[in-house]
Amino acid sequence: MNKTVCVVGLGYIGLPTAALLANRGFKVHGVDVDKHAVDTINEGKIHIVEPDLDTFVNSAVNSGMLTAHLEPAPADIFLVAVPTPFHHDQLNPITNSPVPNVDYVVKATQAIAPHVKPGNLVLLESTSPVGTTQMMADELEKAGVDLSQIHVAHSPERVLPGHIMRELIENDRVVGGINQASTDAAADFYRSFVQGEVLETTAKTAEMAKLTENAFRDVNIAFANELSMLSDDMDIDVYELISLANHHPRVNILQPGCGVGGHCISVDPWFIVNSANGKAKMVEQARRTNDYKSDWVIEKVKNAALQFENQHGKQPKVACMGLAFKPDIDDLRESPALRIAIALSKELNVVAVEPNVEKVQNLTLVSETEADQADILVYLVAHKQFKTHSPNEHALDFAGLFK
Repeated sequence: MNKTVCVVGLGYIGLPTAALLANRGFKVHGVDVDKHAVDTINEGKIHIVEPDLDTFVNSAVNSGMLTAHLEPAPADIFLVAVPTPFHHDQLNPITNSPVPNVDYVVKATQAIAPHVKPGNLVLLESTSPVGTTQMMADELEKAGVDLSQIHVAHSPERVLPGHIMRELIENDRVVGGINQASTDAAADFYRSFVQGEVLETTAKTAEMAKLTENAFRDVNIAFANELSMLSDDMDIDVYELISLANHHPRVNILQPGCGVGGHCISVDPWFIVNSANGKAKMVEQARRTNDYKSDWVIEKVKNAALQFENQHGKQPKVACMGLAFKPDIDDLRESPALRIAIALSKELNVVAVEPNVEKVQNLTLVSETEADQADILVYLVAHKQFKTHSPNEHALDFAGLFK
């Protein structure tokens, strides 16, 4: 008999994982609190933008191997893939940094607890602060689940939006349980569909591994963003500078942008800072540098608008080009481009172009053709649609599109 999997959270990770498992022979009971998402999936369609995902979902639903629901159900394997943001209104009193929010993990655990039976495997894929997997186990135990009869483990997703379906299969996976038996059970599950190497460790180390990966990226992006601001002060082309520096055989500087967004890199380093008691100094400074880069962009645009007004005697119309947190996706989570556009709209006449979404709260979306009529084009995201543009003399390129 095929094993059943209950996937809680049908977003950017949960839905691709559910669809992949269903196409690999698992009977998947998907769960999400969003009725629109549930209804859309049951029609064989998708509610998010991700290449190839629509084909996987359509096949899985039509075969009867994937169904979406508002509530969990009994299964052999429970896989939790819910958001783990931070509290925007809370700060750690020691580091003055955001506090992680694991409320969704707690609620998901409480929801599946009545259905967990001996022999089940419970997996947390959400990127989480160190100790969250054990907290999940503790929640199950509070609900009356005998931990000695089940397996609980963590395997953080480590896929790139835009390439999720391929990377779910090809990428190596880090797997760590609350005990060795849990690690073994989780590793066996992932080896059934992952082509990459499955690397076994403890739950805490698996949690920290994912945070470390994203902090590494954040630190390196911060260096590029800092270079871009220094270069602007020195009237140096930062893209030429980075290209020249990267000719050194042991130098590989990343490209700057308008900040850092997404559900991982812009959030996860704060998890480290929050638990480090002031010792994660480099990680914290990188996070603050990348956040500041967005503020710097806002000031550059406001200054350009003021110069235009002084030259032409009227306030300019500003078009913000791109709102997603990276090119060619629809994901707006923690997007610096979105934050920049909303901040500018409070002081300037702003419209926005985001080809991957239909509407955005507090912003007026227009077509690329309409945006061409704007006085200042502000390129924030390097969407493929923008690469053929011919920017006017007042255009500001913070996405490296025309370098």
